[in-house]
Amino acid sequence: MKQRVLLPVVAAAGLVAAAVTVTGPVQAAPKKATGMKLASASEASKAVKFWLTDSGANLKAAKPYGLEHRAAPKHVSTGGGPAADGKPGVVPAIGYEKPTSGKSKNVNLPKTVGRVFFAIDNGLYSCTATSVQSQYRNLVATAGHCVYDLDGHSVADWVFIPGYYDGKAPWGAYIGKQAFTHHDFDVYEDVDRDYAFVTVYNGVRYDAKKDVFVDLGPLGKNVGGQGLAYNQKVGGSVFVFGYPMLAHRDGNHVWTGEKLKWCYGKPFFPVQEASVKVEEHVGLKCSMTGGSSGGPWILKYNSARRLGYLNGVTSLGGDTDGNGRTDTITSPYFDGETYSVYRAAYPLWSGSIVRKDGSLGITEVPSR
Repeated sequence: MKQRVLLPVVAAAGLVAAAVTVTGPVQAAPKKATGMKLASASEASKAVKFWLTDSGANLKAAKPYGLEHRAAPKHVSTGGGPAADGKPGVVPAIGYEKPTSGKSKNVNLPKTVGRVFFAIDNGLYSCTATSVQSQYRNLVATAGHCVYDLDGHSVADWVFIPGYYDGKAPWGAYIGKQAFTHHDFDVYEDVDRDYAFVTVYNGVRYDAKKDVFVDLGPLGKNVGGQGLAYNQKVGGSVFVFGYPMLAHRDGNHVWTGEKLKWCYGKPFFPVQEASVKVEEHVGLKCSMTGGSSGGPWILKYNSARRLGYLNGVTSLGGDTDGNGRTDTITSPYFDGETYSVYRAAYPLWSGSIVRKDGSLGITEVPSR
């Protein structure tokens, strides 16, 4: 299932300003991205039927999955900051290519965020993810361990459902086509690089009355896509979104995984956890538990537009004060190498898996 090949990637430097658009590479970067196939057209068709038929029974059966909460990460210092490997840069969100001044006093939940579902052996599991800016509006960002299982098991039937709530898929289901992780993550199990960018096929909805499938078009055209920020100074306030569902260690089961939750605060650095080789994570005080893995850390979130800059993904979490309740989550620091992995996935096309008669199969050719 994991067909991996090293791909050449490129990086571009930008400035920290909402109006900046990163339009193309300006210098070569090291080969840091590993691409792996998730589903061919026939496998994608199988995955759609697996998740969307039978009233979504398999969606409801999924359990939280992740590296988080195996051990409590520790904030080891209050001084210094991460070692940025270049100038700060940003990629604007979909619809944010020209900045606007829209504001909102409420915290409006982003349409871009949803649950990821996948199978490992005989188990069904779930993480969190978000749509992110890309050339063909078909890219999802999540944790690396939500596409590549470090225990050596194959991940199958990978699907992203934006806006998921109470078993519903309001904007359809998007089957993963190809995933990109950092070479050091899947080769050396370096969880400091625990992020992934996944291209997805067009969205699909199942019409049970007509027993046909409906093509919904590209992900980003339906829900938008967050921008990306890298090599940023740690300490700027972020919103973190996720679908926690695991009980706290004291047995308190406050989360269900059926609704999107959020935390807000100023991250701190560095956070370490030797059991998973973490030396330079960014931490945040937050009580979200398992199931929140891969959830986006969004910098400069505009609640009116429901968009901002993806600046991390939830990787670890745990109880740091010993009271049996999760109180901290962490993310890899997004630097220029993160951007390189993102750029490997950014220009790739996916297409539709629904024919005109409502059956499943590749029907389109790339178009801009």
